[in-house]
Amino acid sequence: MATFGVIDADTHVDENEATWQILEEKGSKFVPVSISPDAQVGSAVADRPEAPGVRIAGALGNRWWLVENRLQPRIIRDEIHHPLREHRELDDAAGVAGRLKDMDKMGVDAQVIFPTFFIRYGAQDADAEAELTGAYNRWLADRCAMSNGRLRWAAVLPLLDPDKAVAELRWAKENGACAIFKRGFDLDKPVSDKHFFPVYEEADSLNMPLCIHTGHPLPGREWDRGFPVMAAFMAVVSSRLPSKFPNLRFGFIEAGGAWISYALSNLGMVQRSLALHDRSATFDLQRDLFKEDRLYVTIDPMDQIEHLLDFGTEDNLIIGTDYCHSDPSANLAALDEVKKWASEGRISDAVARKILETNAKEFYNL
Repeated sequence: MATFGVIDADTHVDENEATWQILEEKGSKFVPVSISPDAQVGSAVADRPEAPGVRIAGALGNRWWLVENRLQPRIIRDEIHHPLREHRELDDAAGVAGRLKDMDKMGVDAQVIFPTFFIRYGAQDADAEAELTGAYNRWLADRCAMSNGRLRWAAVLPLLDPDKAVAELRWAKENGACAIFKRGFDLDKPVSDKHFFPVYEEADSLNMPLCIHTGHPLPGREWDRGFPVMAAFMAVVSSRLPSKFPNLRFGFIEAGGAWISYALSNLGMVQRSLALHDRSATFDLQRDLFKEDRLYVTIDPMDQIEHLLDFGTEDNLIIGTDYCHSDPSANLAALDEVKKWASEGRISDAVARKILETNAKEFYNL
């Protein structure tokens, strides 16, 4: 097993045409097509008879993926405030090498990569979902294999079909994945829904953590950044998922940690309400919750770290830069800010090392 120092626990890749090459080669009808506003829209739609009448409004300065007769953004990023395109998209061996150089400059030994396309994509067809997730996983596994173990990745699973999801998870584990990417309301179901239990059972046996990442698959929910993550946390605790799957680790990714206080308060109110009606809660908050339930949270430098540590989270906080994105959670200097907390005496050097290194190693089994 590789020996890592600092781990960037939440980064991304920008998918490109090469991501879907395996689908092109087999003539799949589900190949995402990248289109731009105006002239390209008409030709792209004309070439896709299964998507008649597609129109784009207010899309100037952007691109879109056309998939399953629907559109979702494919962001155009500048190269002033973001890493170079070939590093973000892992074009080839040179792109991988460039990303590793970026990591060296940031003082990062390993990155864990999450998708961009699947943050918003919501499958309506089980075959489409299986083909798209399979193509993505194989493409990213190939790119990460060029990194000498420094680039690790979270697998995306075809959750509409639990049997296919379990098979894909096994393939991903065998080919270098270190986690599972999931959103809080996939298939418009809570994370505690029994539909997902076959995946959790397999992840439990494979020592693969479940990462509940910011994102929402339903149209119009792009604003809904943190709530699905917080709701997933409360569902995990209140449904006692950790006791059902005793080896499974749960990560709550890219929403910071400020919501922890509210979530625990809310769960406490649920307990109180049940007691008032002579019913007992099935979950227990009067213990070392984060450690015993294996709950990990990516924090943000905006968080009041001293307050978060009061909840007994010292061994369960990790941090990421959101490398390649530009949304509110993106901060390429996030890791340096943890070091600054230590230099200012806000946290000890030992706690800083846990946040930057050892907690993520434990969570991702690196």
